[in-house]
Amino acid sequence: MNKRLLPAVQQSINPKKPKHWSLSLLDSMKDPDSIVKSTEKLVVIRDKYPKAKVHYLILPHEEISSIYKLNHSHVKLIEDFGQMYKKIQEDEDYSLKAGFHAIPSMQRLHMHIISTDMISPCLKTKIHWNSFTTEFFLPYDDVLRELKENGSIQKMTSESHKKLMSTELQCNQCSYKPKNMPQLKEHLRSHSI
Repeated sequence: MNKRLLPAVQQSINPKKPKHWSLSLLDSMKDPDSIVKSTEKLVVIRDKYPKAKVHYLILPHEEISSIYKLNHSHVKLIEDFGQMYKKIQEDEDYSLKAGFHAIPSMQRLHMHIISTDMISPCLKTKIHWNSFTTEFFLPYDDVLRELKENGSIQKMTSESHKKLMSTELQCNQCSYKPKNMPQLKEHLRSHSI
């Protein structure tokens, strides 16, 4: 075989392996269409699959994989997350909350800022719902307090995780308990009228 053709043949046999989906936040951080705000330390992006009318992610430029890699030296950074959250609250007409998933699916530290309406075509499963409406969603203030007091964030047990993900559906705005997600989604629209 011609030696000049060898690299091209090898490349077609061994194409570049695509990145795992859990790393996709890194690309979104660089995508001008995704970026809402940016500072020297932080970037705010739109969630690609929003679970409510407003759904942003705040990420640090510093490479930190999750809340479980945080220590005392990151307190100021997490306080900066809070300052950014306050700025976003000023710009939005919706009721918002901010927090972290106890077991994040994406491999980059990120804080969710999400409206409490929970109306979105991307909100499809009980796990989606429970990840934002149970104790699986760690409120920003609680994470900051734990980091200041303990210098780290305690990991959730797998038993707690399973229990929270299987929690029965209940409206986050009233006592209604639907039998399934379509009923819940229909009900949520009644709160936005």
